[in-house]
Amino acid sequence: MVDLAEHCGGDYIPLKDVVERQDISKKYAESIMIELSKSGLVDATHGKGGGYRLNRATDEYTVGEILRATEGDLLAVNCNANGIACPRAAGCKTTALWSELNQLINDFLDSKKLSELLNKDEGYDFVI
Repeated sequence: MVDLAEHCGGDYIPLKDVVERQDISKKYAESIMIELSKSGLVDATHGKGGGYRLNRATDEYTVGEILRATEGDLLAVNCNANGIACPRAAGCKTTALWSELNQLINDFLDSKKLSELLNKDEGYDFVI
């Protein structure tokens, strides 16, 4: 998403360009882009002049939504995956701890915008 944001300018970016710049396999990049497209985070087109592009401003994307689209749930511990509670949850002394940690992780990632990542010359340096 950062690569598309840095190079897009409204045009579709061929996947081969992203793959080369990011030094990742085409198959891996395709799997990510399919998920981003299915989630409505990018527009895709095939054929000559085809590729991918962002479909909204970078400050309208959260890091959390991007990660959930590509990775699924952002659970630190899988106590409540897919809304299904662990069968041991009723007697578990740590359920509340993991639930709170999961909420902190999601709140943090949802508070960070794609645009913030673009404005970092030296990489990540958010104030926590």
